[in-house]
Amino acid sequence: MATIAYMIFLAELITPTPVWLLVPFALLLLMIAIGPIIFSAFWHHHYKTISVSIGLLIAVYYIIFFKQTFLVAETFAEYISFISLLVALYVAAGGIYIFVDIESKASTNLVFLLIAAMLTNLIGTTGASILLIRPFMRMNHYRLKPYHIVFFIFFVSNLGGLLTPIGDPPLFMGFLKGVPFFWTVTHLFPHWVVAMVLLSIVFLVLEKRNSILNHVDVSKHYSNKIKINGKKNFIWLALIIASVFLDPNIIDGFPAIEYHGKKISFIREILQLGIAYFCFRTANKHAMQSNKFDFEPIKEVAFLFFGIFLSMIPALQLLETGGKSLEGIMSLGFIYLSSGFLSSVLDNAPTYLNFFALIMSVFGWSVTNLNDVHAFVNSEHVKYLIAISVGSVFFGAMTYIGNGPNFMVKSIAENSGIKMPSFFQYILRYSLPYLLPILIIIYFIFFY
Repeated sequence: MATIAYMIFLAELITPTPVWLLVPFALLLLMIAIGPIIFSAFWHHHYKTISVSIGLLIAVYYIIFFKQTFLVAETFAEYISFISLLVALYVAAGGIYIFVDIESKASTNLVFLLIAAMLTNLIGTTGASILLIRPFMRMNHYRLKPYHIVFFIFFVSNLGGLLTPIGDPPLFMGFLKGVPFFWTVTHLFPHWVVAMVLLSIVFLVLEKRNSILNHVDVSKHYSNKIKINGKKNFIWLALIIASVFLDPNIIDGFPAIEYHGKKISFIREILQLGIAYFCFRTANKHAMQSNKFDFEPIKEVAFLFFGIFLSMIPALQLLETGGKSLEGIMSLGFIYLSSGFLSSVLDNAPTYLNFFALIMSVFGWSVTNLNDVHAFVNSEHVKYLIAISVGSVFFGAMTYIGNGPNFMVKSIAENSGIKMPSFFQYILRYSLPYLLPILIIIYFIFFY
């Protein structure tokens, strides 16, 4: 409700955009947050229809009444770029089965999580979460606790993916808007290191409490080997990663759809979806069966983000036109905490994009103009983009709905017999006491 009130307040201040056009976006995000919890049966049965209908409502309105066909087409193209990468990573990772025959200890668990966090930057939070959650659970099968899964969400499904646009959906949204690929690792590495160190300390403390079970299986012989089925899928993963660089806005002369003076990518997206298809058709069936692979999680992401991308058009326009009115409170700390808070209660990808548009407009640029984005990231004001990026990625771990893979990991764990904390238990037992202090420390180090 606070989000709805905030957007209505902005609308009344500075934009001719009808206030009711903001409501569908806020309503969809609200339903994503509470639907699976309060009316789960209805939501599971109708979420596709709800999300698509809300998205199409805004799209049709903009085409008929505002005559902004290009804006709708551009937004849809961004959605296709976004979802094609996620689908390709999801399918490729789902065909790789990893068995880790190593004794569960605090040190081995931490090394596993840190390596997984680094790998996240190569195959994305979605790919790494799907690929590695089951091996992590198998390695800890006799001492597995809910906090293991929660810290996997912290390390792998969120904070670990700060270093590349592939790593986390918000950063890929920035890449689609024109932020250079290597900007993230060159500007966000210190924040990533501090977060990994602090998370590691907290995790080791919790592991020490659980150390009484460390030697339950002391008689078992561990080979200390990692066995992998479906290795050829790593080739597909490499091709998917390489395809990200096939951007007509980066490569001069690369085929693209020229529309209203802008280059819209299509070769990259066709290639990624083609790779996903052939990857699925040629996958190691035993590996996919062992991973209990199915398309339902990625289908949910695809349908929900269709509605999110289209319904947030008015919000983006609002923030672009209204940034000047909020210039007085645009401190780094405000941006970091605000983008972070909204990322935790909404989804961090659209939150990132909204704040990106807001900051751009404050300094007289437009997030929809590629030259403006390039000028912005090369200006002294880029520090605000750092705050948005860190806030959106890190705070996405505060709730199950902060980032798409969070719910995927929770679902996989529950299907394996782990009793995971509920939505509010996750926040009260883990996010607030363990993660929030780390995020506050990062605030004082980098943004205060």
